[in-house]
Amino acid sequence: MRRKFRDLRLEQLSESLNAFVQVKSVIRPRRGWLRAVREATGMSLRQIAEKMRVTPQLVASLEKSEANNRITLHSLQAAARAMGCELTYAIVPKSGTLRELVESGARQEADQQVRAVEHTMMLEDQAVGGVDKKIAEETKLQLKRR
Repeated sequence: MRRKFRDLRLEQLSESLNAFVQVKSVIRPRRGWLRAVREATGMSLRQIAEKMRVTPQLVASLEKSEANNRITLHSLQAAARAMGCELTYAIVPKSGTLRELVESGARQEADQQVRAVEHTMMLEDQAVGGVDKKIAEETKLQLKRR
């Protein structure tokens, strides 16, 4: 993907993910969202099963699967709809922004490359120092290539 479009896509995704930044600190209920929402709304397993056209046992199984991180997105979405809810999910950086994540990756790559060259030069008694400056320069080059 050309850099111009990649930068545009990065900005668009960053904007879209802003809504999820605060949500990522929300802790999932111990028994999962499906069960928590079902119990909070007073719905029975049978009511959800009827809407999904499955057995109550399958709904209970879905709740357990979700609590154990083993549910498919398709099943989770179907159960959410049956409860009058919408499934929303996102992949967000653990910390910082997407741009910072990209820059961090470029910096790590640059750091490895520069230090490897500097080490080789040192073994040959030709090290020149200024590693931090070289890492910064190489990081810029890495970002241009991405």
